[in-house]
Amino acid sequence: MRPTEPLRSSATLALTVLLAGAMFGTAAAAPKKIGGYDSLGVVAGKSGGNLTLTLGDSPQSLNYYGAIDNNLGLISQQLFDGLVEFNYATYKLEPALAESWTISPDGKVYTFKLRPDVKWSDGEMFTADDVVFTYDQIIENPEARAGDAETFSQGGKKIPFEAVDKYTVKVTLQKPTPAFLLQMRNFIMPKHKLIKFSVEGGAKPADINSAWPTNVAPAEVVGTGPFKLSGYTAGQKVALVRNPNSWKVDAKGVKLPYLDTLDFLIIRDPQAAVAQFLAGNVDQLNITGAQFPDLKQKEVAGAPFKVTRNTALFGSPPFVAFNFDAKDAALAKVFSDLKFRLAMQSALNRQRMIDTVYNGLAGLPGHGVAPANKAFYANTKSSLGTFDLQAAGAALDALGLKDTDGDGIRNIAKGKNLEFDLTYGTDSSVYPAIATIIQNDFKQIGVKVNLQGILAKNLLSTGLSGNYQMILHAFGDQPDPELRRPIWEPGGALYYWHRSLQPATDGGTPNVAKMFPWEKEIYTIFETAAVTPDAAQRKALYTRWQLLFAHNLPVIPLLKPENIGAVSNKYGNYIYNLGVIPGYNPVPLIYQK
Repeated sequence: MRPTEPLRSSATLALTVLLAGAMFGTAAAAPKKIGGYDSLGVVAGKSGGNLTLTLGDSPQSLNYYGAIDNNLGLISQQLFDGLVEFNYATYKLEPALAESWTISPDGKVYTFKLRPDVKWSDGEMFTADDVVFTYDQIIENPEARAGDAETFSQGGKKIPFEAVDKYTVKVTLQKPTPAFLLQMRNFIMPKHKLIKFSVEGGAKPADINSAWPTNVAPAEVVGTGPFKLSGYTAGQKVALVRNPNSWKVDAKGVKLPYLDTLDFLIIRDPQAAVAQFLAGNVDQLNITGAQFPDLKQKEVAGAPFKVTRNTALFGSPPFVAFNFDAKDAALAKVFSDLKFRLAMQSALNRQRMIDTVYNGLAGLPGHGVAPANKAFYANTKSSLGTFDLQAAGAALDALGLKDTDGDGIRNIAKGKNLEFDLTYGTDSSVYPAIATIIQNDFKQIGVKVNLQGILAKNLLSTGLSGNYQMILHAFGDQPDPELRRPIWEPGGALYYWHRSLQPATDGGTPNVAKMFPWEKEIYTIFETAAVTPDAAQRKALYTRWQLLFAHNLPVIPLLKPENIGAVSNKYGNYIYNLGVIPGYNPVPLIYQK
């Protein structure tokens, strides 16, 4: 996925959106018409039928903001909507629950006009109160596990959301925030169902996390999305049914989604998921390069499905990170040394990973920005270096990390080997093979790596806890670096390889004094770019950040996979959907032939 142009000025954007509102229908009770996707092969579909997808594990909750959970996100994508969403073809923002909006000339005041015809799936009217409640009581609540209080605060205060009238929301910023509209893709929640779990309703801040546990009655989970919850069988299946109050139609006025029902089978093993797909029990599957050859061969031989390849903007490029704050002080000192990280980068055989693990269906990565992102990508490939075990060994020698006792393992101190654990996801289709390649190559330069396997769903929490030494993980790319700020800005909530930079209190100032000089510069870049309206200046700032990233390696990116999907021939209008990208959900267009 790729944006086709940089962010524009506030005045131009405001005019554009007002025109967009007219194009997509701003008259009262007019649904949003979804059309113009001929280039993607989208045709008029027919209503009815079922689609079965997979989840890698059981959802931890049914409250999107109550748990950081990719599987919950996949379900929530079908249950809820944001104020804005992406166009499927251009990836530009267009109206969703907000039918239009304006931005003040100084870029500080956003006024959203909501669709007056939208109902929640239980029949209650959607209003400005729901939007204000969602941001003020949930997203800006620092105790909400999957909220985003840091992003929606300025000057230590929550960004105020105000209901001007029943269908108008005004947001007032302290300073211009060029990427603010992209943040408006956050899912809006029903106030009438969740107020009892909020501070406004008399609850404690953390109580919002207890809303909608997985054993909740399906009727309690209310949304505006294309589907609604119809049932959950623990450990087996999440069942959705068409939302009768869905507010979108196709180009001919037929109500979307086309499908009657949408099921998610819970299948933890990637190979078992493929087996279920081949057996016809799963209708669409996102796969990796490791799984591509077998499925493509079967497609060519006449199997009733097709396999598609897509250049990836969105998607999660894997990286390895060393814990700068490792509990072992000797390791923490080594991991924090740039010369060590550069040495280890020379021992990472990216091309072998691409060729053998992904079967060539991956490319070299960017540093925080996908190479397909024409708006922001800075070509940093030269900083990836080359795979050279001899050079890596020489660099470690220069650091004094030599094998002093003749056991074939370098020593980090007298009588102490250079040995550490590599934490990775055992249930991933690619991580085990990557981890093994790393272990074997590091062994050749006298570095002992012990593989520490855990479930992939626990990688983020393990990183955030600091309970690791080296970790193999991935974060998704986004069209604007501002959206990845919690990950790549030192002191950010997800900047877990140097956790000692975290602010003393949520929303506070990070521990700048403990930052390396390059981290201080990156911190300043993100703080500046967040309030710089000029597109060229923002691009220059983010170019500098990518160069600093490439030269200092807070983490070491490994590769950028292609997006690969397989879909049964029983379905039409399939558009590759990575998964949890709020504001990008082409499932409503899929129909059963």
